[in-house]
Amino acid sequence: MGKRKDLSEFDKGQIVMARQLGQSISKTAALVGCSRSAVVNIFQKWSNEGAVVNWRQSHGLSRLIDARGERRLARVVRSNRRATVAQTAQEVNAGSDRKVSEYTVHHSLLRMGLHSRRQVRVPMLTPVHLRKCQQWTLENQNWTTEQWKTVVWS
Repeated sequence: MGKRKDLSEFDKGQIVMARQLGQSISKTAALVGCSRSAVVNIFQKWSNEGAVVNWRQSHGLSRLIDARGERRLARVVRSNRRATVAQTAQEVNAGSDRKVSEYTVHHSLLRMGLHSRRQVRVPMLTPVHLRKCQQWTLENQNWTTEQWKTVVWS
């Protein structure tokens, strides 16, 4: 019953049988390969309750979006790749009895490796923009290094 792992049912049975046969605590612990305190605790539980059951608790709340929910979420994302997290959360909540927040959907998407689905597009240059860029380039093509240092964005 140490911090590393729970003992198997067989090991617990060995501990109870060895102690009933008069084996010492130290010899029983060496036989099973566990600590002396584990031997004492298991034998006491067996003496008081008649059986030894593991009651190891899990940590924290269970996830609202489990493995099955992640598969459903992936299917929703594949159906509309351009949807925002809010729209995806709304669609997930529409067909489910357990409501999840946008935050939960967002973190589930990150855990699944679906980071950014929306492509960032740069607006195309119009003929006017293109002409102005070329004109600016021709005007400034003979600038010195000192002149370029005065430009704010350089």
